[in-house]
Amino acid sequence: MIILGDKHEFSHREREALERRFDTIDPISYQDRESSTVAKRISDSLSNSPKSLIVLNTKARIPDTLLTYLVKLESRGVHYLSTESFLEQYLHKCYIPEDQTSITFLEKIKPYTAFQYMQKRLVDYAGVLTIGLFTLPFMLYAVYRIRKESPGDIFFRQERVGINGKKFTCYKFRSMRQDSYHDPYTRENDSRIFPWGHTMRKTRIDELPQLWNILKGEMHLLGPRAEWDILVENYEKEIPYYHERHLVRPGITGWAQVNYPYGANAEDARQKLMYDLYYIKHWNFWLELKTAWKTIAVMVGAKGR
Repeated sequence: MIILGDKHEFSHREREALERRFDTIDPISYQDRESSTVAKRISDSLSNSPKSLIVLNTKARIPDTLLTYLVKLESRGVHYLSTESFLEQYLHKCYIPEDQTSITFLEKIKPYTAFQYMQKRLVDYAGVLTIGLFTLPFMLYAVYRIRKESPGDIFFRQERVGINGKKFTCYKFRSMRQDSYHDPYTRENDSRIFPWGHTMRKTRIDELPQLWNILKGEMHLLGPRAEWDILVENYEKEIPYYHERHLVRPGITGWAQVNYPYGANAEDARQKLMYDLYYIKHWNFWLELKTAWKTIAVMVGAKGR
């Protein structure tokens, strides 16, 4: 695979995922370089893999002579994908430009249709019934351990942002000490979390009270994670299109949570937004089942979030 251009900077995590799919990954920049030099570089790369894929990771205009050379390569079995299409097909995320020069990527991101919403609610009710009955003993034990290790409120209540930006009160089992200092981000090995709180977070037991939010119609079982209203306000200042994730109801967990690790800053929020927008854009019943399966795998593996 050849990555032509520097529009999207592939992260270490993305490169690791791609290295499992492609034998070679060859990034080639063409800015401030002669077309003949770039063409020679591409030719050398293709000599090892003649039927290759070229990702047009381009922001600057491709010179005419180089474009002519690229077009001729199609007859040799070379295939092309734009960065946008490549990220969706191979990394299952929507490309978001960093410079806000184009918002065409938002065109096909729409709220669920009535039929899709009906399917989502069927999944919600089935999930709440199954999970609620299965986890009732764990929830009762969680109440006991919270009272034992960290006396105080059993539940943690927080204002979250839901569909169309409407706020609602989200319920979770409290996993931090009652007197914890304010910090909008949860970090790995956070000192504010008491021992049983760590267990709840890794197994997601702390999320179980949100089943009530699902029954009330404020959330889905799966979807873009419901974020704290204070964080959303900050994210929308730094990521103008962040509000797009509020086209649908949030979920307890979702595609971003099973594909991306802990988030500790606005860039992490932007990366997770790419997965959230992919989930909204491509939602179907198969993707819902795939998200549910990957969520179970994360829980069993105790990878946290």
